Parts: sequence; C-alpha cells; structure tokens
Amino acid sequence: MVVGGSIGGLTTALLLGRLGFDVEVFERTPTDLDGRGSGIVLHTETLRWFVECSDQHPETVSTATRFMQYLGPDNAVLYREPAPWSFTSWGTFHRALLADFGRDHYHLGECAAGFVQDPDGVEVQFASGRCERADLVVFADGIGSANRRHFSPEARLAYAGYVGWRGLVPERRLSAATFGLLHDAVTYCVAPNTHVPMYPIPSPEGGLAAGRRSMNYVWYRNVAEGDELDELMTDKHGVSVEVSLHPGQVQDRFIEEMRSAAAELLAPAVAEVVLRTEQPFLQAVYDVGARRMAAGRVALLGDAASTARPHPAAGTAKAAANAWALHDALAECADVTEALANWEPGQLELGQRLLHRAREMGARLQVDCTWVPGDPENKLGLYGEHD
Repeated sequence: MVVGGSIGGLTTALLLGRLGFDVEVFERTPTDLDGRGSGIVLHTETLRWFVECSDQHPETVSTATRFMQYLGPDNAVLYREPAPWSFTSWGTFHRALLADFGRDHYHLGECAAGFVQDPDGVEVQFASGRCERADLVVFADGIGSANRRHFSPEARLAYAGYVGWRGLVPERRLSAATFGLLHDAVTYCVAPNTHVPMYPIPSPEGGLAAGRRSMNYVWYRNVAEGDELDELMTDKHGVSVEVSLHPGQVQDRFIEEMRSAAAELLAPAVAEVVLRTEQPFLQAVYDVGARRMAAGRVALLGDAASTARPHPAAGTAKAAANAWALHDALAECADVTEALANWEPGQLELGQRLLHRAREMGARLQVDCTWVPGDPENKLGLYGEHD
C-alpha cells in the first residue's frame, strides 16, 4: 500500500509493482492532482522510470534549454554558461506516471489517519472509516504528512524566513525581446535579499516546442514570521493556511504589492513575466527532516520524510531516489522488515545532505547576499553536481 498519490508515491507504486507486489495507492485529495502549474527540473533519478521501464519516452514529457544565465538591471547578461537542462510541469509528469500505473488501484479522497502493525502486516485506518491491510505500507504523503509523527514526533516544519511567489505565463504572451532572452535558459535574477529562478516548462495543453510552452518561475521574498506571514497566508475567504495558497486564493492587496515590487526590483524581462501572470500563487518555504524512515513494515518516503528548500531543484529527484533504493533493497531481501532496515540509513543520509545544501543555498541568496554566479556550490541537483 502506498499512501500519497503524488510523483513520489506513484514512482514507488510502479517500482513495487515491478517486484510483483499488488499495489493500492490512496490519495487524500478528492480530485485529480494538477500541481497548479509548478515546474520541475528533471534529474537522472526523476526520469529513470521513463528511461528504463516505460513505453513513454522522456522527450514526450519534457522540454529543454541550453544555458544558465543571470540578468541584471536593463536586462544585462551578467553571467552565462552552457548548461543543458530538461524540465517538465508537475501536471505533465504526474499524468504520465498515472497513465503507466492506471486508475483501477488509485483511490482519491482517502486520508490515512493512522496505522497499527504486527509481525505479519500493517493495518491502515482512513478518515472515511475504511480499513485496509497490507504486507508493506509506504507513506509518501508530502510535506504535510500527518503520519511523520509516528516516525519522528519531534520533526516539525521550520519556516525559512521567506516565501515563494509562483506563476506561469504562456510564451506566446511574452514580448519578442523577452522571449528571445529567456526561452533557451535557466534564468536567475538576483537582488538584495531576493531572487527569481525562471525556466520554460510544458504548457497545460502539452506544448513542448519553444513558443508553445509556459514560462515558470519562483520569486523568493523575505517575510517575517508572525503577523506579517499570517496575514499573507490568509486566503480571500479569511482562512489561514500554513504552506500554500492556490491560484485565485491570494488576497488582491498582496498581489498588487508584489507586482509593484517586481517592476521596481527585477530585471525588465523577468518583471514582464511576473506582471503578466494572471493568477500568481504562493508557497511559504519550510524545511523538515525526520530522524527515522522505517519502522517494521512501514516506510516514510520523499517529502514526507524530509522536505528541503527548493533551491537545489531536487525534491522530486530525492523522492525518486528513495523509491529506487527501496526497490533495490526489496529485490535483494525478501524479508520486508529486514529490507527496510537495510534501506533506511542511506536514505536518511541523502535527505540530511540535501537539507544542509538547501539551507546553505538559501542563506547565500536570501540572507547573506553572497551568491556568486558560476560557483559550483550553487549547482542544481540532488548531489550538488549536474546530475
């Protein structure tokens, strides 16, 4: 059983299926997941399912650029280097994984509320009243995992001191000059205590060619914890949330302030993309790390186990790496409990290394303002190298 039907959960389910498990996936969201247009930088681990196991080819779920660049005032190119990267949209990638897994064993609207286990299996109770038993249960239910407490009661979300404004704009809506400057690169715009990474991803309609894609970005802005953050993270209906506000939920007054600041602080091409975003959405940046990922026949995986700040662009890669390592551990050892015990140490270390790197990158960008373009310490990826 896999609890959580996102990218990490589906990758895990597919790989367990390869080992001969009958897999059921339970997702708490009652409707299909769509990722709200977020972009994903594709690393080897993320793409591995499509390279090795799927009839779908990586080129059908991704787009690519050839350069990494930094823009300054007046769109001056402060730094540029050849750096080929591939990207996808969250929705595009999730739909492709779900197409491979199928919907017959994918259950929406089921929130796992707890579990008990004995030497022979695990029983999971759902908020709906449903109760299911399995030989192995993997919790891949994201940053807000309610089940993390069973592994690490002390693990709590720690606010990073800043939020990420997100959005995407069809490339066809950009001016010719802006499209020409941005379409073939991962672009950074860095100013004191703020920065924006930006890159093209497949459009919601599936467009992959330059000019038919969407330009995706995250604009990080420092926001003090307390009243200032609480007000920002209160939606148009007065409901306060902790992690994210979806498109259409952010209060208009904050969107107006954000747009005004974009025109003042950002390179004109980057500001144009931000200003042309019809419905920007918002994510408060947190990190969290569990001290355990395995307990008997139960595993904790992906963001449910540890969530790093997004700067290395490696969250989905870590979840995929966890899933592949679990596959290998179970392939080598038929005893589930022993396999999970063998799997856990390396995956804990992987998560802690990524947490540490992401915090250091965030400090250089948002606090110390010591980020240097081209510094190898700033490379994207799960391991701090072009992977």
